[in-house]
Amino acid sequence: MKKYFLIITILLLGYNFTSAQTTQKLGHVDIQKISEQLPEAIKAREDLEALGNQWQNQLDTMTVSYQKAVADYQKQVNTMKEDQKKKIQQQIIGQEDAIRKFQQDKFAQGTGEYYKRQDAMLKPIKERIYKAIEEVAKAEGMQFVFDKSGDLVLPYADSSFDITYKVLDKLKTSK
Repeated sequence: MKKYFLIITILLLGYNFTSAQTTQKLGHVDIQKISEQLPEAIKAREDLEALGNQWQNQLDTMTVSYQKAVADYQKQVNTMKEDQKKKIQQQIIGQEDAIRKFQQDKFAQGTGEYYKRQDAMLKPIKERIYKAIEEVAKAEGMQFVFDKSGDLVLPYADSSFDITYKVLDKLKTSK
């Protein structure tokens, strides 16, 4: 909602100033398409996926071990002494805690190591994309550039104002 208010405000300001000044030039870009085709973004996503799969495999191994311990305990609980039951119960609780902690440390939304690494790997790429968008927009004489891949509703956009491939070319030539 805040985004829409900002867009409407910008457009209204542009309309009000248009009568007194020159015409505003708008453009649009598909940042998602750029990041899907940019080699370093592809590599970063592949590296993140590999890391996520590695941690998921560790989590799966921990879970299988936990499930086996619970199953073994349930089979033998009737023949165990009380102190032995408590000892195994504590071990099982320890495994549960370790699984929960591992899951939290690696995959917690926003705070997990996966998301921290994602941010660290993708932030420089995003900054590079935004800089290229700015450079192309300035070269094209555009005052505003909208991202049509985001939450912005852009029901129609003339393809002559699409600078997606110009930005991609800029990124590929300015390594």
